[in-house]
Amino acid sequence: MSKEPASSLVPSEVEGRGAKHASVAPGVGEGGACVARHVAIIMDGNGRWAKKRHLPRAVGHQRGVESVRRLVRAAREMGLEALTLYAFSTENWRRPEEEISDLMGLLKRFIMSDLDEFAANNVRLKIIGNYKAFPNDVIDLVEQALARTAGNDGVTLAVALNYGSQDEIARAAVRAAEKGPVTPETISAELDTADLPPLDLLIRTSGELRLSNFLLWQAAYAELWFTDVLWPDFKPEHLEEALSAFAKRERRYGGR
Repeated sequence: MSKEPASSLVPSEVEGRGAKHASVAPGVGEGGACVARHVAIIMDGNGRWAKKRHLPRAVGHQRGVESVRRLVRAAREMGLEALTLYAFSTENWRRPEEEISDLMGLLKRFIMSDLDEFAANNVRLKIIGNYKAFPNDVIDLVEQALARTAGNDGVTLAVALNYGSQDEIARAAVRAAEKGPVTPETISAELDTADLPPLDLLIRTSGELRLSNFLLWQAAYAELWFTDVLWPDFKPEHLEEALSAFAKRERRYGGR
């Protein structure tokens, strides 16, 4: 288990909540501890994990998928309502063509191999971002998975594909303007995550200390937790550690 210094627990300073859940207070457990409903993870470090072992980057991505499987199962057991994972950003198109092809192949294999488990365990798959920019065979698989799990009401696995938060906010603002006055509430209602609980905790692996254009609006009052653990080595006990740290936070939302 990683040992994080207190300074790695960084609260944000500006409030923001999804409109459909704006009136829902953060979960409170025994003794008044905060209970996270929605956790998001920037899954970073696949390439460095492979480089340290003198392996191709593709192997690092493969091991990263195994971490995803472990975390989805753990999320159910830990009682999370939503787990959002940053899988492919709008900026990732700048990577070498071979690596992008490897990532597309991994995504397809993940859907084909894990869809039965998602369906059997009441996991709902959700996509944020514009996945329709992907190749047609990937789009077809994604839409089949979305349709098959649409009726599930257990944990929601939201996967960010071709996602960038600035793009999401711009799209939401345009849709809000088409309907009437543009306010924080009307923008929130048009975000890709509008049907999810407010974001409670955002985790980034691999020691990087930035948000990388991920859930900027949703993270306005989320707690942030950073770890040096590379994503392929991230295990359920690391998630438990982050949730334990989160439970000790005092969430004031701008108050004292």
